[in-house]
Amino acid sequence: MYQLQKQAKEIKKKLKNIHIEAEENGVTVVLTAEQEMISVKISEEAMQNREKLEKSVMNAMQKALKKSQEIASANMKEVMGQMGMDLPGA
Repeated sequence: MYQLQKQAKEIKKKLKNIHIEAEENGVTVVLTAEQEMISVKISEEAMQNREKLEKSVMNAMQKALKKSQEIASANMKEVMGQMGMDLPGA
């Protein structure tokens, strides 16, 4: 059990240091693989159309969140595999 806790802490630290960037129509968001927001950048062009801007922010966030989930899942799968505990469907 101690080994599992130690590996979980290591994964959390690793995920915090992985930065994911997603862009959509002039909107760029950056998250950690732990899904912590780092930054949002909006181009001048993107600010010209409020409705398009709102959709772009949402789409960029969704892309970044999906990628962060994939990275976290891959890291957990690797650790669980090392411990002889395969995750179903992973």
